[in-house]
Amino acid sequence: MNEANTVARRRVTVTLLVGLTFLLGTMPSAVSSAGTLPKELAPLAFLLGDWEGGGSGTPGQGSGGTSFAPRLQDRVIVRTNFATIAATDKAPASRHDDLMIIYVDDQGAIRADYYDNEGHVIRYAVTTIGEGQVVFTSEASSNAPRYRITYQAAPEGIVKGSFAMASPGKPDAFTPYLTWDMSRTKKSR
Repeated sequence: MNEANTVARRRVTVTLLVGLTFLLGTMPSAVSSAGTLPKELAPLAFLLGDWEGGGSGTPGQGSGGTSFAPRLQDRVIVRTNFATIAATDKAPASRHDDLMIIYVDDQGAIRADYYDNEGHVIRYAVTTIGEGQVVFTSEASSNAPRYRITYQAAPEGIVKGSFAMASPGKPDAFTPYLTWDMSRTKKSR
């Protein structure tokens, strides 16, 4: 190969590399930066870590723990949760365990699938409000209750949680059922 061909090839290579760099730099990214959550899930980052807490509600006083952890190379957030419920004069002590997988669907919406030791499977639509509040709302159904879980960042590193239910005939008339405060015991990131 002669020197003119070598120079021409280098120019083409440099031009292609500069163009590719520009193109990649202007493309929207599904991930906000390397090793972080997708931009749609970023508002939930305030929940990442291990939490302990207690609350009150219809079943009685309880305590428990929750963990929110990024999984699958940061493509989903997995929440594991347990609650121990103290015995009352009407019911023995009990334990509740559940798992929730929070993800971005193919339309770019945040969704969550919930499973628990009582056999419940609940599909939630997820709404974020700024960087410190997230609301999980199940779909309305004519023959099943509707559920709503809310997490709200509070001062001093506390997160307040609430669980509300709406009867099948009144899907937007949520009634508070449980409330709790969580304190972080370990930060995930």
